[in-house]
Amino acid sequence: MKKPICDWVIFLIVLIGFSSLLGTSANGYYELNEDFHGNTTEEMISFLEENVSNFQVSAVGYNNNPLLVGLTLIHGAAAKGAVCMDGTLPGYHLHHGYGSGANSWVVHLEGGGWCNNVRTCVYRKKTRRGSSKYFEKYLAFTGILSNKAEENPDFYNWNRVKVRYCDSASFTGDSEDKAHGLQFRGQKIYLAAMEELMSKGMRYANQALLSGCSAGGLAAILHCDEFRDLFPRRTRVKCLADAGMFLDARDIAGGHTLRNMYNGVVTYQGAAKNLPRTCTNHLDPTSCFFPQNIISNLRTPMFLLNTAYDSWQISDSLAPPSADRRGLWQACRKNPAKCSSSQINFLQGFRNQMLRATQRFSQSRQNGLFINSCFAHCQSERQDTWFAPNSPRLGNKAIALAVGDWYFERAVVKEIDCPYPCDKTCHNLIFR
Repeated sequence: MKKPICDWVIFLIVLIGFSSLLGTSANGYYELNEDFHGNTTEEMISFLEENVSNFQVSAVGYNNNPLLVGLTLIHGAAAKGAVCMDGTLPGYHLHHGYGSGANSWVVHLEGGGWCNNVRTCVYRKKTRRGSSKYFEKYLAFTGILSNKAEENPDFYNWNRVKVRYCDSASFTGDSEDKAHGLQFRGQKIYLAAMEELMSKGMRYANQALLSGCSAGGLAAILHCDEFRDLFPRRTRVKCLADAGMFLDARDIAGGHTLRNMYNGVVTYQGAAKNLPRTCTNHLDPTSCFFPQNIISNLRTPMFLLNTAYDSWQISDSLAPPSADRRGLWQACRKNPAKCSSSQINFLQGFRNQMLRATQRFSQSRQNGLFINSCFAHCQSERQDTWFAPNSPRLGNKAIALAVGDWYFERAVVKEIDCPYPCDKTCHNLIFR
């Protein structure tokens, strides 16, 4: 059935706007217009995280024929208390598999940041991050969600699902703020979505992969063992976290920007009771929102896909404007080529912290690792970084092939890049 013409018009308008946001690529860099609609760097990264997977960006050009997948709302969710922040129904996008992939499932949890207080949560309630009223009716499936073998060699014919994100606590919250009309029901949304997908055929899966990007990557870590428990032991179940290794690191002023924010998320949204017990039985809840305190105790095989210089963490956690009162990091935040030697040394220290945080995790044969030295954020949803002729590589292997080798146990994958700036295959993000 043909899609309504209004949906296609909307899609084309957004695509044209998005192409004006992204500049041309050269030498593996993507330039973003920082003054686009007056956005700050933080907002630009958020915009990129929310939209780049919907419109394939590649050094070899746009995908002129993306797979558009329609939205399904979970109509039985409200009775279970599983609602978005404004009380609307949660939803997902599902494209059915076929052939050898008919009984295999990729469930991808959408990302999009968090909110940690009344002000930020009330704002998000009026966006697609807090209300299904603003969900796109169709999403383009690219990268790990693509239905083309040449773009997604191992998972193209699986059942592929994107679960929409509208709770603002990585699918873990369970509380409310009646005074401000806010519902924090991330855990119930996750459970309602899984129940719905099981009824759609996922209960018969012989293979399943829970994945996610950014806040969704963190959610994939937090829910990994819970996802495993949905299936019988004979089902091969694994998890993939893309750009989800948010570190409990000191910022450039010596403060704890991200820890302070996470403390607000966990406390305000009532997430503590839904965090992994293997962590909360010996650490405070805020510490248990950080993956470094969870990953080594997972029972389920996990693959960590991350950059050593994550663009979001640099901009919002390590060198946010609140910690950079004199603006000394402004140029470096936008473009790694403009970082001073001392700033690069600070970022190398962050990379070292990332490697220490994953050291014990990587010692388990069941786990996989792909940490490249790029200035980027989320690489599994974007076609140009997931699998393309010019996509990033480690050991001469693209990300999609590394993940596939790990999932199907064709090879042990523990790839760690040399420090910046040695990797010439990166698709770095530059803000103008």
